[in-house]
Amino acid sequence: MPNSLYAKPARLKMTSAPQIKVPATYMRGGTSKGVFFRLQDLPESAQIPGEARDKLLLRVIGSPDPYGKQTDGMGGATSSTSKTVILSKSEQPEHDVDYLFGQVSIDKPFVDWSGNCGNLTAAVGAFAINSGFVDAARVPENGICTVRIWQANIKKTIIAHVPITNGEVQETGDFELDGVTFPAAEVQIEFMDPADGEGAMFPTGNLVDDLEVPGVGTLKATMINAGIPTIFVNAADIGYTGTELQEAINGDDKALAMFETIRAHGAVKMGLIETVEEAAARQHTPKVAFVAAPKGYAASSGKQVGAGDIDLLVRALSMGKLHHAMMGTAAVAIGTAAAIPGTLVNLAAGGGERNAVTFGHPSGTLRVGAEAEVVNGQWSATKAIMSRSARVLMEGCVRVPGNSF
Repeated sequence: MPNSLYAKPARLKMTSAPQIKVPATYMRGGTSKGVFFRLQDLPESAQIPGEARDKLLLRVIGSPDPYGKQTDGMGGATSSTSKTVILSKSEQPEHDVDYLFGQVSIDKPFVDWSGNCGNLTAAVGAFAINSGFVDAARVPENGICTVRIWQANIKKTIIAHVPITNGEVQETGDFELDGVTFPAAEVQIEFMDPADGEGAMFPTGNLVDDLEVPGVGTLKATMINAGIPTIFVNAADIGYTGTELQEAINGDDKALAMFETIRAHGAVKMGLIETVEEAAARQHTPKVAFVAAPKGYAASSGKQVGAGDIDLLVRALSMGKLHHAMMGTAAVAIGTAAAIPGTLVNLAAGGGERNAVTFGHPSGTLRVGAEAEVVNGQWSATKAIMSRSARVLMEGCVRVPGNSF
């Protein structure tokens, strides 16, 4: 009898569809990275919103993965690396590119289309130029190319100022961004009229609300639609200092459950959902964050952040986990709320009028500027500004089984 170790394998049955190639670019934008597609390069059934598109993107990223690793896909097993972008020549007047963002769940079979990714916005401008979506006459030989982006998820305008050298997008440089290991070229991003969607910037009509959260208590909360719907609470009210790093929260199931309960009840109060049960199917928005007055701490890289280096401390959760740095859209919410006297963010920063803040996050610090004014008795934000960087990591094609979507 032959040794079973050397027995011939069973003959494979050719019943599965072969893999197909889909042109794609893998890019880092800010402290996130994702898979970028041109709309016209997607399979025909995925060129329109719906089940086929969602299934394709899930398979590209490697979700749903009960192991939480996304080993069989392009995802990196964190909210900031489980992202997809679809870009096309803009259908909006005075815009260059339409930007649609899909946040892919890691362990569940759905793609959340409810909000923007501010970090990946920094990469949209470069991709749009490289893809020919920006008129060649508007791309300088050397200088800054202004890319007019229509953010299709929230129907807002974003302006990206992309550096150009010798007629090509400049990606290398000496701009350092905490949360990103290597320096790169600086890309300035302007979020115009950043209130998310068509509703009021403060959907409850209040700068600070009493948010009743079963099992937690009644918390003071600032709930704002700017950049992305965000719920801010005071760190001290939930037993934190604002200097926490990821391991202090992400390894604590009780803490994560508390934050999800806060998020769900805040979403109902903001009018984003009707019942708390609906929050499970809307993981990307709203965000929940906690704030505190300045205090020194050691960032995740070991870098020392002094109390005098920052105006306030902010920690934010994304897709159920504490973010390793700060989401770009949440940074817009932070800057906008800081510019409005009386919000929890503004009070944590010392109160008063201001048009920019530097805040401490788990990876270091970030400065964001914002302009806000009262119009017809309601607060309105005109724009928020921050600097990011972006880089192409890989380009070519991703492969997925042909029967997976």
